[in-house]
Amino acid sequence: MDCGGGTIYDGGVSLAENLNSIQQRIHAACERAGRTVDSVSLLAVAKTHPPEVVKAAADLGLTLFGENKVQEARAKIPQCPDRLRWHFLGHLQSNKAREAVELFEMIQSVDGLPLAQEINKRAEAAARTMPLLLEVNVAGEASKFGYPPERLLVDLKELNALPRVEIQGLMTVPPWSAEPEKARPHFRRLRELKAQCEQILGAPLPHLSMGMTGDFEIAIEEGATIVRLGTALFGARTRAGPSPGGPGG
Repeated sequence: MDCGGGTIYDGGVSLAENLNSIQQRIHAACERAGRTVDSVSLLAVAKTHPPEVVKAAADLGLTLFGENKVQEARAKIPQCPDRLRWHFLGHLQSNKAREAVELFEMIQSVDGLPLAQEINKRAEAAARTMPLLLEVNVAGEASKFGYPPERLLVDLKELNALPRVEIQGLMTVPPWSAEPEKARPHFRRLRELKAQCEQILGAPLPHLSMGMTGDFEIAIEEGATIVRLGTALFGARTRAGPSPGGPGG
């Protein structure tokens, strides 16, 4: 397979064409919402895709990438261009926190105080401050990870007091639906929850990570600052990945 911008995916569509289409859709969604295009970051979800595909995307100008598994990231990231920025998106076990702190610029999927405390400990050992997003299970789905909204508000000050982590916003994965509009109430709820958090903390939280391949335009209309796209950009995955409920794209 050609590894340049002409990499061909399902239906004869190239990576460059996919990216151009996504950028046009982001621009249109921003216009509808009265937002500037540079207020939304495109995070390319690279899970299951090899380093050659990541490099092809980087050659087209993308710099922000996401992985769902520490072990896959451990093998892949060293084979990718050094200039790329990496976010962790999947459920993080405490025993993988040390590696996550070493490999990633941000962890988007912090779903409890014990995990945040472990990340804080590992960041202290690495002499760095670790940016975090707090994952919220806005719909209360039993099958998904994430903070219940009420618990998040209870823990927030204690989370914010950890000296080696920096809370930068919230992340969510709404219930899967073939109808993108059904995600809107969940995105709106996350935006409202961010405002509540800001009021408690007395400081702004810059990020809302929400929106994937099926619903990212709705997410942008509701305030997303990071959209997580995999399938829309790269096409079908090369091997089986997490279910549509996962935090990727």
